[in-house]
Amino acid sequence: MKRTALLLLLTLPAFNQDRVDLGIVDRIKAEAFEHSHVMETLRNLSDVHGPRLTGSPGFEDAAKWAMGELSGYGLEKVHLEKWGPFGRAWTLEQSSLEMMEPRYAALTALPLAWSSSTNGAVTAELVLAPVKVSFNDGPKKNKEAWQAYQAAWTGKLKGKIVLISAPKVPAPQSNPQFRRYTDAELADMQKAPAPAAKISAKRLEDLEWPDPSEIGKFFGSLTNGLMDQIYDLYDQVAAERGAFFAKEGVAGVVLEDDRAHTGKLFGEAAGSFKTAGTAAPPTFVVTAEQYNRIARLVEKKTPVRLRISLKATTSDHDVDGLNIIGQLPGGAKTDQIVMIGAHFDSWHMGTGAMDNGAGSAVMIEVMRILKALNLKMDRTVRIGLWGGEEEGLFGSRAYVKEHFADPKTMQVTSEHGKLSGYFNLDNGGGKIRGVYLQGHEAMRPIFESWLAPFRDLGVTTVSIRNTGGTDHLSFAAVGLPGFQFIQDPLDYSTIAHHSSMDTWDHAVPEDLMQASAVIATLVYETAVRQEMLPRRELPKPE
Repeated sequence: MKRTALLLLLTLPAFNQDRVDLGIVDRIKAEAFEHSHVMETLRNLSDVHGPRLTGSPGFEDAAKWAMGELSGYGLEKVHLEKWGPFGRAWTLEQSSLEMMEPRYAALTALPLAWSSSTNGAVTAELVLAPVKVSFNDGPKKNKEAWQAYQAAWTGKLKGKIVLISAPKVPAPQSNPQFRRYTDAELADMQKAPAPAAKISAKRLEDLEWPDPSEIGKFFGSLTNGLMDQIYDLYDQVAAERGAFFAKEGVAGVVLEDDRAHTGKLFGEAAGSFKTAGTAAPPTFVVTAEQYNRIARLVEKKTPVRLRISLKATTSDHDVDGLNIIGQLPGGAKTDQIVMIGAHFDSWHMGTGAMDNGAGSAVMIEVMRILKALNLKMDRTVRIGLWGGEEEGLFGSRAYVKEHFADPKTMQVTSEHGKLSGYFNLDNGGGKIRGVYLQGHEAMRPIFESWLAPFRDLGVTTVSIRNTGGTDHLSFAAVGLPGFQFIQDPLDYSTIAHHSSMDTWDHAVPEDLMQASAVIATLVYETAVRQEMLPRRELPKPE
């Protein structure tokens, strides 16, 4: 009996330090729900200051506005931190795409980023030359297909508008466009994935590429070094395509995106954003319905002419990439840091509301809540709003390398040992349903305790699984506790993600308020916890 009591006493300190302060939770919920600024912040980031393409004047204008908000809330050391050079600045000024023959039609179309301008309006004939290159087929098949394409079309495209998507019969849309996770789906997320070794090849070309249906699982098994090559490959594919069509002297390029249906437009880059690369010709994405009509006409030998017009301001020199940094100083352990972050950049199709104005607005709101309540926190709380995420996590990776460690060498700085943890938000505007542990089992009881007061708001799931594709990976790559939240999907992947409909209208106010309260609570508890968050062993140099 005495031994049992002794063991209980020995375990109480560890248990007690992760018990959430319910009085603080009450105050945070009241501030987040009754005095929320998050939708107004998002309105400014999207309606007024969207889109926010990396390197563009629009990004910098939005960053200066956000700095003003953070300073106005009482944050200290608010500043822009350069991580450049990035590449070309590009701002769309005007664009149009019209069918002139066989019948006039104003087409619903937008140019892809870093497209070159036309010399006024240009009317040209069309050629159907589908590019049969799919990233999911892997680098070897892509290289072979692209070499065959260039051999087939070299010298045949000058002065033409090239259609590079094959016409297709659209598949019926049977899945819901807006949804929340079911209890069954969340329960499945709590199950550990089957054990699997990390793939450790040095080059993507050395890997056996999976079936496209398994591509997500495949990416999750890659090392950080191989994932870097994935980002490079995305850039390379776009750059090579743009350079080839520019060399051939085409009047323009038009494509349809497989993600598009029922009048939506999805798209990213036309070619390279780097000043050392060849600028892509005017490149437009058209709605699936309109594109398929045009492609069928060309395929059936009906004469078709399009008129394109594009005016974009493009720099002839590299511009610096930028991150927005600010903090609330701590007390007794002010040299130790708790970080939150979200990527601030967006694509140019919409206004960047869901990707990732929502995450940025929530994190700005978290800082406002903590300051408005004048909560006494031992550790300093710092916010990072990242540039260049869409092009390869550039902003957060540069910040981590500068302040904490270079993953290639794993030479750590003095700051590395002073970061308790990093929390990220970047999966649209859905409310938080839980958190991914990134394989960090020691964090399970901590998150379970801290998230318990939010179970009635749908926060139920602590998953051992990894999730990828956003800025928490930059921190995890150097052995720092970095986490991304599980969020309801809503219409993020079906409608908003990288699309012309990425606008404020798709935000759900109560979801963003809930996320603000959840993250503010976790940040507070991390900032006052007796010990810093537990860590895993340092990864080996890449």
